[in-house]
Amino acid sequence: MKIVKKISLLRKDLTLLRRKGGRIGFVPTMGYLHEGHLSLVRQAKKDNDIVVVSIFVNPLQFAPNEDFRHYPRDLKRDAKLLKGFCDILFAPSSDELYRKDFCSSVEVKGTDEALCGLSRKGHFTGVSTVVAKLFNIVLADNAYFGRKDAQQAAVIKKMVSDLDFPVKVHVLPIVREKDGLAMSSRNTYLTIEERRQAVVLFQALRSAERMAAGGIRDSAKIRQALEDFIGHTPSARIDYIEIADARTLAPLARIEKDALLLLAVYIGKTRLIDNTLLKVKKLAVTSGY
Repeated sequence: MKIVKKISLLRKDLTLLRRKGGRIGFVPTMGYLHEGHLSLVRQAKKDNDIVVVSIFVNPLQFAPNEDFRHYPRDLKRDAKLLKGFCDILFAPSSDELYRKDFCSSVEVKGTDEALCGLSRKGHFTGVSTVVAKLFNIVLADNAYFGRKDAQQAAVIKKMVSDLDFPVKVHVLPIVREKDGLAMSSRNTYLTIEERRQAVVLFQALRSAERMAAGGIRDSAKIRQALEDFIGHTPSARIDYIEIADARTLAPLARIEKDALLLLAVYIGKTRLIDNTLLKVKKLAVTSGY
């Protein structure tokens, strides 16, 4: 595995590899890798001849009051985890990606304005801007993202469609801890007691799945049940609970087809997100005379 920190050197290496006819798979990350990230890298390895992983803690997607300075970073640790699966690790500095005169941005209107976009103003503009830059640099055939960040995946897929990026976006299943908590680099912020309480997110999702499977179609009723359930957890504070169209993320008052339940909850000072698909059973059609 080769570690590259300069755009010009990465482009040079990829140009040579591309001339040999190799397909390029790309996994953009902010580092401090866990099994969720590694599942994306392994899939990229299966699908492609060359795998590029980027590690870059993107300042544009952090608000002034968020955890940019304290976000976990350990490039040596991450590089060890990637050996055998990754061909090129791209780890640029902020100055490398954003020159002093940098003043451009990519905004995906509509998809980025609800859910996390309400409490994290400008977050998705920062995400789409850095991903657009990385797509232009790597020129991958395939790019891989996790379903835990469902809104981010929707924003990126819309951007790729609207701007005709020649890359196929793959969104892979959420990887969870044994107790169901979705894997996240931010889980490291949790105290031992907060980590124990954080499983309430997974439990709430499972409760909603049972409600939907049992025939409850009223989104407000499911939201209220989850608010009551999560509210009994001492360290929990709900940012949002929303039931939305699985493709567009438009909010749904009633669940008439499979829908996405998304939630964001603070456990102590740590904001965690998760989601699940609420499946609607289709009634069997019978005929008679």
